[in-house]
Amino acid sequence: MIVGVHPLAGFDKLLHYRVPEGLRAAIGVGFLVRVPVHSALRLGIVGEIGAPRDFPLEKLKAVAQVVYPFPALAPDLLGLARWMATYYAAPLDSIIETMIPVAVRRGMGIKEEKLLALGRPMPAPERAALARRAPQQARLYAFLEQQFRPQPKALVLARLAITAATAGALVLRGWAREDTRRVVREAYAEEEFAGELVAARPPVLNAEQAAAGAALAAALAREKFGVWLLHGVTGSGKTEVYLQAIDRALQAGGGVAVLVPEVALTPQTVARLRSRLEQIAPGHRCIVWHSHLSEGERLDGWLALATGEARVVVGARSAVFAPVRQLRLIVVDEEHEPAYKQDESPRYHGRDVAVMRAKLAGAVCLLGSATPSLESYVNAQAGKYGLLELRRRVDGRQLPQIDIVDMRIEVARQRGFTSLSQRLVDAMHARCERGEQTILFINRRGYSPAMLCTKCGHVEECPHCSIALTYHRTDESLRCHLCGEERPAPARCPKCGAPDIRWRGMGTQRVEEAVRRVLPRARLARMDSDTMGRKNRFREILGEFRRGQIDILIGTQMIGKGLDFPNVTLVGLIDADLSLHLPDFRASERTFQLLVQVAGRSGRGDTAGEVVVQTFTPQASPIQFSRHADYAGFAAAELGPRREFRYPPYRHLIQHQFRGPNPEKLKFFSEQWARRVVAAFGDRLEVRGPTAAPIAKIKDQYRWQLWYFTAQVTPVIAELARLRADFSWPDDLTQLLDVDPVNLM
Repeated sequence: MIVGVHPLAGFDKLLHYRVPEGLRAAIGVGFLVRVPVHSALRLGIVGEIGAPRDFPLEKLKAVAQVVYPFPALAPDLLGLARWMATYYAAPLDSIIETMIPVAVRRGMGIKEEKLLALGRPMPAPERAALARRAPQQARLYAFLEQQFRPQPKALVLARLAITAATAGALVLRGWAREDTRRVVREAYAEEEFAGELVAARPPVLNAEQAAAGAALAAALAREKFGVWLLHGVTGSGKTEVYLQAIDRALQAGGGVAVLVPEVALTPQTVARLRSRLEQIAPGHRCIVWHSHLSEGERLDGWLALATGEARVVVGARSAVFAPVRQLRLIVVDEEHEPAYKQDESPRYHGRDVAVMRAKLAGAVCLLGSATPSLESYVNAQAGKYGLLELRRRVDGRQLPQIDIVDMRIEVARQRGFTSLSQRLVDAMHARCERGEQTILFINRRGYSPAMLCTKCGHVEECPHCSIALTYHRTDESLRCHLCGEERPAPARCPKCGAPDIRWRGMGTQRVEEAVRRVLPRARLARMDSDTMGRKNRFREILGEFRRGQIDILIGTQMIGKGLDFPNVTLVGLIDADLSLHLPDFRASERTFQLLVQVAGRSGRGDTAGEVVVQTFTPQASPIQFSRHADYAGFAAAELGPRREFRYPPYRHLIQHQFRGPNPEKLKFFSEQWARRVVAAFGDRLEVRGPTAAPIAKIKDQYRWQLWYFTAQVTPVIAELARLRADFSWPDDLTQLLDVDPVNLM
């Protein structure tokens, strides 16, 4: 028997091996194996069964080990890996390593613990003799006699202050019994997130929800591939539609994957799923899957899914690779979120990969959002996706009232820069007096994004990146949020020595300081990547907020989507212009999505909500359309220019980036390469650039880029790969291809 193996050894090539007689019954396509590569054993995935062409079989080496007695990559995942390698121009071995967690590849053992239980009954004479001869053994026997079930050995020894030898002697004589059980390391165990528990009883669906649920039930019953876009306003009950579809898929014997864009959303989603599963499918486990888990939690979760012990997984974008058996449904919540795009190789988009995996598995893919990406919306309008709409909030609740505050007028009124408008301050005072809660959102951490000397105009910049250093008041430091450069904040200008330093702009720390000044008695919490360093800290804060122990929550994008807090009646967007003026054709779309999503956190309970939007450009169309949550109007206005200039979603975009220490060399080689591409493709490909990237240098690497616009990615990527292989590149120049990029900076 001969198998072709994709070794995880840093080169993208299929190698063939003989399978020893003893392993033939336990190997197949998708199995994880150890094979000899040069002088070492390496992991690999069996990609095919069959002999190679034009290679003497007697020279083939043998497979050394089959790591697991079941496939590590099911057929749909192996097919998905091959598609990703072709579409995203990424090495197949790097994709396989992305799909299989490190803990699984390392072959970490399962965790076990020893248990002690009572053995055969001890006659009274023996017991009296044991008490005289070995009193510690007698104490242990008496303790075990009182227990209803086996107890952890380590706990028993510690509690009775006895040694393992004492217990061993009792076991040896049969008076005690020692057992071994597997310890399942389960992320988000119930006792860890009790503050996130939500009602498990299914509510009565309204007419729109019922119609959406019926359409999905029919799609699942067909057991064929299909994609549905669930477009529902914030608070319209999209999650309940998801849960109903999950119930249907599980009842049909299928598996389910649920993707959420942020780790902060996972606890609430897990709580809802587990609570509901207890009612609709007792015994079903919900596996958590994201990068913040321990290696033991990853391994045990992967094993539970790969063996069929569990059939539901929920997590961030990498959960699309979870080894769910008989996959029938993939839910992508907040499908518009840029967080679904991986920013390092392989640069895949979790939403698009979810659609392809559903296609390969013959499953249903459900995309949900209050503000769908224009790519998904155009697909739905064209009939490629089914469209389900929820136009009203559940229980007749009203969308929040949105007040636009023109900060130009506010600055003139307060005679200087201010973080908080008087309208927002008054609204926060009113909420605190009524015992209601407030969320303040600004998508920038730190205190201030720039230090400016008003005398000489000097701005402190990062020596390694083309950005200003951000001031953090909590530890009086200047930090670069791209490379991590850090230095003490100066008291005087480093250039001219003047004390005339001003901190320009604002971040979460500055907003927190301003709120403490106007509401000294309010209980505040700040939620950004600076405060979320400790594991489980985000869950602790969200739990405290849900229990009413926090009055005002200040944060970045991690609090701006998906979270459901019924007592939040006020949301303040501190600076709605941050994302509006970026050099990115999606800037308006992102701003509209952000405003609608953050506004949707308000008024989700019985009390009407209010949103205060602070902006210096109140006339901007994303701000005006978001005021009425008018997605259709915004989409129509935004798609006009996109169609005219043939920007996505009307064509695909590929970013080709060049990085190196010498900007002149980058410019020269990128220009030479652009000429080669134009000559090879002609009118089949539109090439723009090369030009320096908006952030021209990161971590001492200068950055130049080209843009390719094309109707079809796969043939273009294949030809670009051939051209790159024949081009003479300098050793100090690195390059990357990013298909369908979401970050143009």
